[in-house]
Amino acid sequence: MRAAAATIATMLALLLAAPALAATESIGSLDAVPIIDRLDVADLPAGQLQRFWFRAGASPVGQPWLVPVVVVKGATPGPRLLLTAGIHGDELNGIAVLHRLAGTVDPAKLAGTLVMVPGLNPPGLMQSARQFTPDWGRSAPNLNREMPGKEGGNTVADFAGRLWNRLVRPNADTAVDLHTQSRGTAYMMYVFASNARTRRMAELVGPDIIKMDKGDKGTVENTLTDDGVPAITLELGRPEMFDDAMIARAEAGLTNLMRELKMLPGKVTPPPASLFVANDLMPARATKAGWARLLLPLGAAVKKDQPLAEIRDSFGRLVETVLSPVDGRISMIATDPRTDQGASIARITWWSPDPACANGC
Repeated sequence: MRAAAATIATMLALLLAAPALAATESIGSLDAVPIIDRLDVADLPAGQLQRFWFRAGASPVGQPWLVPVVVVKGATPGPRLLLTAGIHGDELNGIAVLHRLAGTVDPAKLAGTLVMVPGLNPPGLMQSARQFTPDWGRSAPNLNREMPGKEGGNTVADFAGRLWNRLVRPNADTAVDLHTQSRGTAYMMYVFASNARTRRMAELVGPDIIKMDKGDKGTVENTLTDDGVPAITLELGRPEMFDDAMIARAEAGLTNLMRELKMLPGKVTPPPASLFVANDLMPARATKAGWARLLLPLGAAVKKDQPLAEIRDSFGRLVETVLSPVDGRISMIATDPRTDQGASIARITWWSPDPACANGC
């Protein structure tokens, strides 16, 4: 009996000493980069940069979808900042921002951990598609409406669930999801925020416009914020390109955020004086089809009923002048002059005085 009791006691001690379920799970490597099924940055040594492939599910031919992850773990303890990019496969500037941060953030000077995921949507990136497109198009869901997903569900639910449960949520105290506008449109440097804390984060990254916004169900930003992790969406200009000026601004803004979080040394830069804060937006739409020519640049201040664009027919004859629906700032423009009836030519951000709209209408 004493031997049996000793054996049981030993087994209990081993179980109690075993790593938690969230521990990093390595399953192999590719080109000397470890492949993992789960990440827990607490496992990783301090003062180092490490790269991983995260297995986020399987393609229709049974091969894994591998998502790149870069972790910079500081020499001293501190918060965990999660930066993600490429959840829409035609929105690329954010990927270059994370590549640059991976080359410039010094682990020896960092307090806390920087977790970067430069390419959340491999099938979308391969096809330059906004959607999650693992097959020839029988279904093309928006991965940024699928969080937190469901492991064991359909393809996109399982993919999102693995990202959420095994990579994103367990490794974030604060987060920024990087985007651009999608094909045929362009943004300024533009941030979506949803409360006072995330508005402060938005101010620190130094955008042109902050849009207070209640957001959409299933986005990385809103799902994290609702779960207690303050998060913002950072929009960086045009799709399907690397814009060096926009990338440099985002790198500087995220560095400024890390200073505010006490992750990096240095003085915190105040928000730009030109920053425009809005809580609503209104599309300016063409009521006739044709060729559109914008009359004002992206970012211009506008007054209600000010001309924004001209629509011309196939012979160049003016068929419509599109007017601004409100006083505000042009936050988005259509870059393709071919215009369908009812298409949005521009979006105007503005501040609604309705008290219910304080954090977004």
